[in-house]
Order: sequence, then C-alpha cells, then structure tokens
Amino acid sequence: MAQRPPHVKPPAGWPPPNPPVPAPEPLVRPDADPLGPDPVRYGDWERKGVAVDF
Repeated sequence: MAQRPPHVKPPAGWPPPNPPVPAPEPLVRPDADPLGPDPVRYGDWERKGVAVDF
C-alpha cells in the first residue's frame, strides 16, 4: 500500500465517525405456529408439497 508523504495531512475530521449500529429487536416466536414446525429449527423445507434441503 502506498504511503502518504509526510507533508500531506488528511483534512480535519477525516475519516468521518461511523454511526452506531442499532441493536436488533428480540425475536418473538409464537408457541404454536399455524404453519407447522419451524423449518429453520427442524431443518425441513417444503416446496410445492415436497420436502427439500439446501
């Protein structure tokens, strides 16, 4: 990586500060899912009536 010459200085305030990352909201899962077991939890995905895996 190239180095900046010692007499060249970056502008004041550079680089700009990064904005804070918001914390995700907690995931609320229902006790009884109307669509059946959660495919993420059980590893079974269904497409057009056929169970598929990725």
